[in-house]
Amino acid sequence: MKITLNFSALSQTRWYQYLSRFLIGGATTVLAGLIGKKFGPTIGGLFLAFPAIFPAGATLIESHEKEKKGRTGDHRTQRGRKAAALDAAGASMGAIGLLSFAVLLWKIVETLPLWLSLPAATLTWFAVSFAVWKAWQSFF
Repeated sequence: MKITLNFSALSQTRWYQYLSRFLIGGATTVLAGLIGKKFGPTIGGLFLAFPAIFPAGATLIESHEKEKKGRTGDHRTQRGRKAAALDAAGASMGAIGLLSFAVLLWKIVETLPLWLSLPAATLTWFAVSFAVWKAWQSFF
């Protein structure tokens, strides 16, 4: 699969779909904040790492694909599920990179200044995410 940017997709999304993403993402973040307040920042941080926008995004991707198939007269849901699954795979790859970011930053933030440790962790996130994507691409 080739990664491309499709700016025309922005005009295909309706206002209420943006609103649902905002509400679901905001509610997830508020919930993580409440958990952090009750159980402390370590536990709260685990929940804050949850990709708040993913559940809304996956359902919207599936519904967009169903609409595309509906316009062609095919009402199967297989295409929508596959598109949502690909989005989930990408989110998982990014989560592996995020884990590498967190572990590296946790280990070096007290020994290096923040202006140096944060870019190092960010580059690690990018490198790990890219490597996982390339490995996945060659496997499938």
